[in-house]
Amino acid sequence: MTATMTDTPPPAAPKAAGAPQRSGRSLGQILVIVAGALLLLAAVRMITGSQDLDSAGQISAALGLAVPIGLAGLAGLWSERAGVVNIGLEGMMILGTFGAGWIGWQTSPWLGLLCGIGFGVLGGLLHAVATVTFGVDHIVSGVAINLLALGATQYLAKLFFAGGSAADAGGNPKQSPPVEPLPDVTVPGLSDGLHTIENHHWFLLSDLAGILGGLITHLSVVTILAAVLFVASWWVLWRTSFGLRLRSCGENPTAAESLGVNVYTYKYAAVAVSGGLAGLGGAFLALVTSHTYLEGQTGGRGYIGLAAMIFGNWRPGGLAMGAGLFGYSDALQLRNGGTTVHALLLLLVVLLVALAGWKLYRKATLQGVISLVMAALVLVWYLLTDEVPSDFVGATPYVVTLLVLSLSAQRLRMPKADGMRYRKGQGK
Repeated sequence: MTATMTDTPPPAAPKAAGAPQRSGRSLGQILVIVAGALLLLAAVRMITGSQDLDSAGQISAALGLAVPIGLAGLAGLWSERAGVVNIGLEGMMILGTFGAGWIGWQTSPWLGLLCGIGFGVLGGLLHAVATVTFGVDHIVSGVAINLLALGATQYLAKLFFAGGSAADAGGNPKQSPPVEPLPDVTVPGLSDGLHTIENHHWFLLSDLAGILGGLITHLSVVTILAAVLFVASWWVLWRTSFGLRLRSCGENPTAAESLGVNVYTYKYAAVAVSGGLAGLGGAFLALVTSHTYLEGQTGGRGYIGLAAMIFGNWRPGGLAMGAGLFGYSDALQLRNGGTTVHALLLLLVVLLVALAGWKLYRKATLQGVISLVMAALVLVWYLLTDEVPSDFVGATPYVVTLLVLSLSAQRLRMPKADGMRYRKGQGK
């Protein structure tokens, strides 16, 4: 992302034939990384005795916390792939929470879900009008939407929830009356079997059972919808002509227009979809997490979603991994977080040592030495303590956000025209 508004650059010169192309990791490499991570996690669990590291309850809680972050990140991905920076995701999520709570308690949670998406779309269209049509700086517009959404929902909550039938049903100026829950899914038989295997605490086998059990037990229909949206977004953006044209608007809209692409249309469509996805993330918080609208319910998840998107290098797969990481770190404070985070310190030591070895192998001596020193300090912390203070556990999601962004910054490649001003007719 960029906070600077500049004019769209001229079309880039074509690459020479035979020039090396960057490619993502192969499926085999990804499977090896996943297998290595599982083995390491299982070893740390056995050494430390912290059974909550990958228990079904921990994974289930992490998944529930990861969904709104992932939807916010997916919303940012759609917008920024079309060249529009969307700092206003937090505000669009706030609009989604209010819309879902407002309509949900009066009618049904399904209509509340649709209303949350609709409120998010309205926020996205407002951002598109400001940035695409009028050329307002994307950061300024996004911050304005965040402030506007917060103020508007606070006013509307006092207007609709503080009196009358809403107050009688349990509403007040800061929250809506309770909303009926949406259905969830549990795979019968398989869930109980996995729980039994998990309770034996076998090496690796119980870890796999805990992870799979957390993914199939009391799974909200909105979580399933979010997973479908991730796959659908990848397919639409990278496997269809519509997605190719949309991404071209984020890479070089001038060249796209010269080939007949209506850049304004694609930017508006992308930002509207972005708003709807952010609104869905807000509706998830109101209808699944708490069954009511609450003031301040989003808790900065729109910003963490942007961090997950950046960590994922503007791609759905990496974004999903980032959202899962942030959701997992956020769930630690809900389930005996002090001892679990203490066990993760040992995992951090191993990762820092591996990073140091890689840096020294690549002749980056200073970075390697710094990683080794950090590993030694964390190891001393682990050996001299039995539990991490609760205040640090509460800050874990934000610490993880900063660490992930700092470690992944060198490999990032955002869309070339992201955040740049575009005016119709530049490609003619």
